[in-house]
Amino acid sequence: MEKIYELIIIGSGPAGLAAAIYAQRARLETLVIEKEMMSGGQVLTTYEVDNYPGLPGIGGFDLGMKFRDHAEKLGAVFAVDTVIRIEEDEEGKVIVCENGSYRTKAVLIASGAVHRKLGVPGEEALTGMGVSYCATCDGAFFRNKVTAVVGGGDVALEDAIFLSRMCKRVYLIHRRDELRGARSLQETLFKQDNIEVLWDTVVEEIQGESQVEGIRLRNVKSGEINGLAVQGVFIAVGITPNSQAFQGIVNMNQGYIVAGEDGRTSSAGIFVAGDVRDKQLRQIITAAADGANAVGSVERYLRG
Repeated sequence: MEKIYELIIIGSGPAGLAAAIYAQRARLETLVIEKEMMSGGQVLTTYEVDNYPGLPGIGGFDLGMKFRDHAEKLGAVFAVDTVIRIEEDEEGKVIVCENGSYRTKAVLIASGAVHRKLGVPGEEALTGMGVSYCATCDGAFFRNKVTAVVGGGDVALEDAIFLSRMCKRVYLIHRRDELRGARSLQETLFKQDNIEVLWDTVVEEIQGESQVEGIRLRNVKSGEINGLAVQGVFIAVGITPNSQAFQGIVNMNQGYIVAGEDGRTSSAGIFVAGDVRDKQLRQIITAAADGANAVGSVERYLRG
């Protein structure tokens, strides 16, 4: 508690690591707090990344390690701990964690978000092996293949439409008898000849050995069980931001922290970057850009 950092970054996914790189280059005395033993965030579970500029086809784990290595080579300091809350005192901010507390003049929240899961057999084992939570990230790997999208909201409809442009056939699996997505998206979806909607249906199991080979489905009205051969399953049932520790401290919109591209939140000295920020596009490149922008704002804040 005696040491006062200029900046503490909470989280070490692409946003947090990019921020750490920029903070080191700005010569800010910085600490990165990460609750997991390994940095990288969601990218670690991505089998292959094909849309990060200059590194086509790189493995998600490898990309995460490159981000971390870059930050460490510049001198970034890391602590493994779980943040419980942020407090204020006369000297700045206090980051209260499970294993101790840390003082800082500024905070950058880069805690990310997690995709909601179906919780069915095969989902965890085949994540990155045909199970994906991001069609724009992984869709190109399923060109001319048969895929399924699970969900009925805007994201699910957008994913199905996006995949229909490259996949042989796309099944949209929805547990109700009407979609929740925008009418304009529904109109576009129903115009696609290679999209078939499976109403009143839920996924009971995702099947396959080393790759997705099919799914087991149940009709919620009739109870009928059927199998469907697919090579990819895109799950679009929502995203949950990792923002519980910051409730009541900064303004939020459905759990996402409200801030513009400069990363400034409603609370002076607290900034946000990455998937936990309220924004339209959540990708590795936009998370990294957020981290860079936020550090620029931190510098201006510290200069008064």
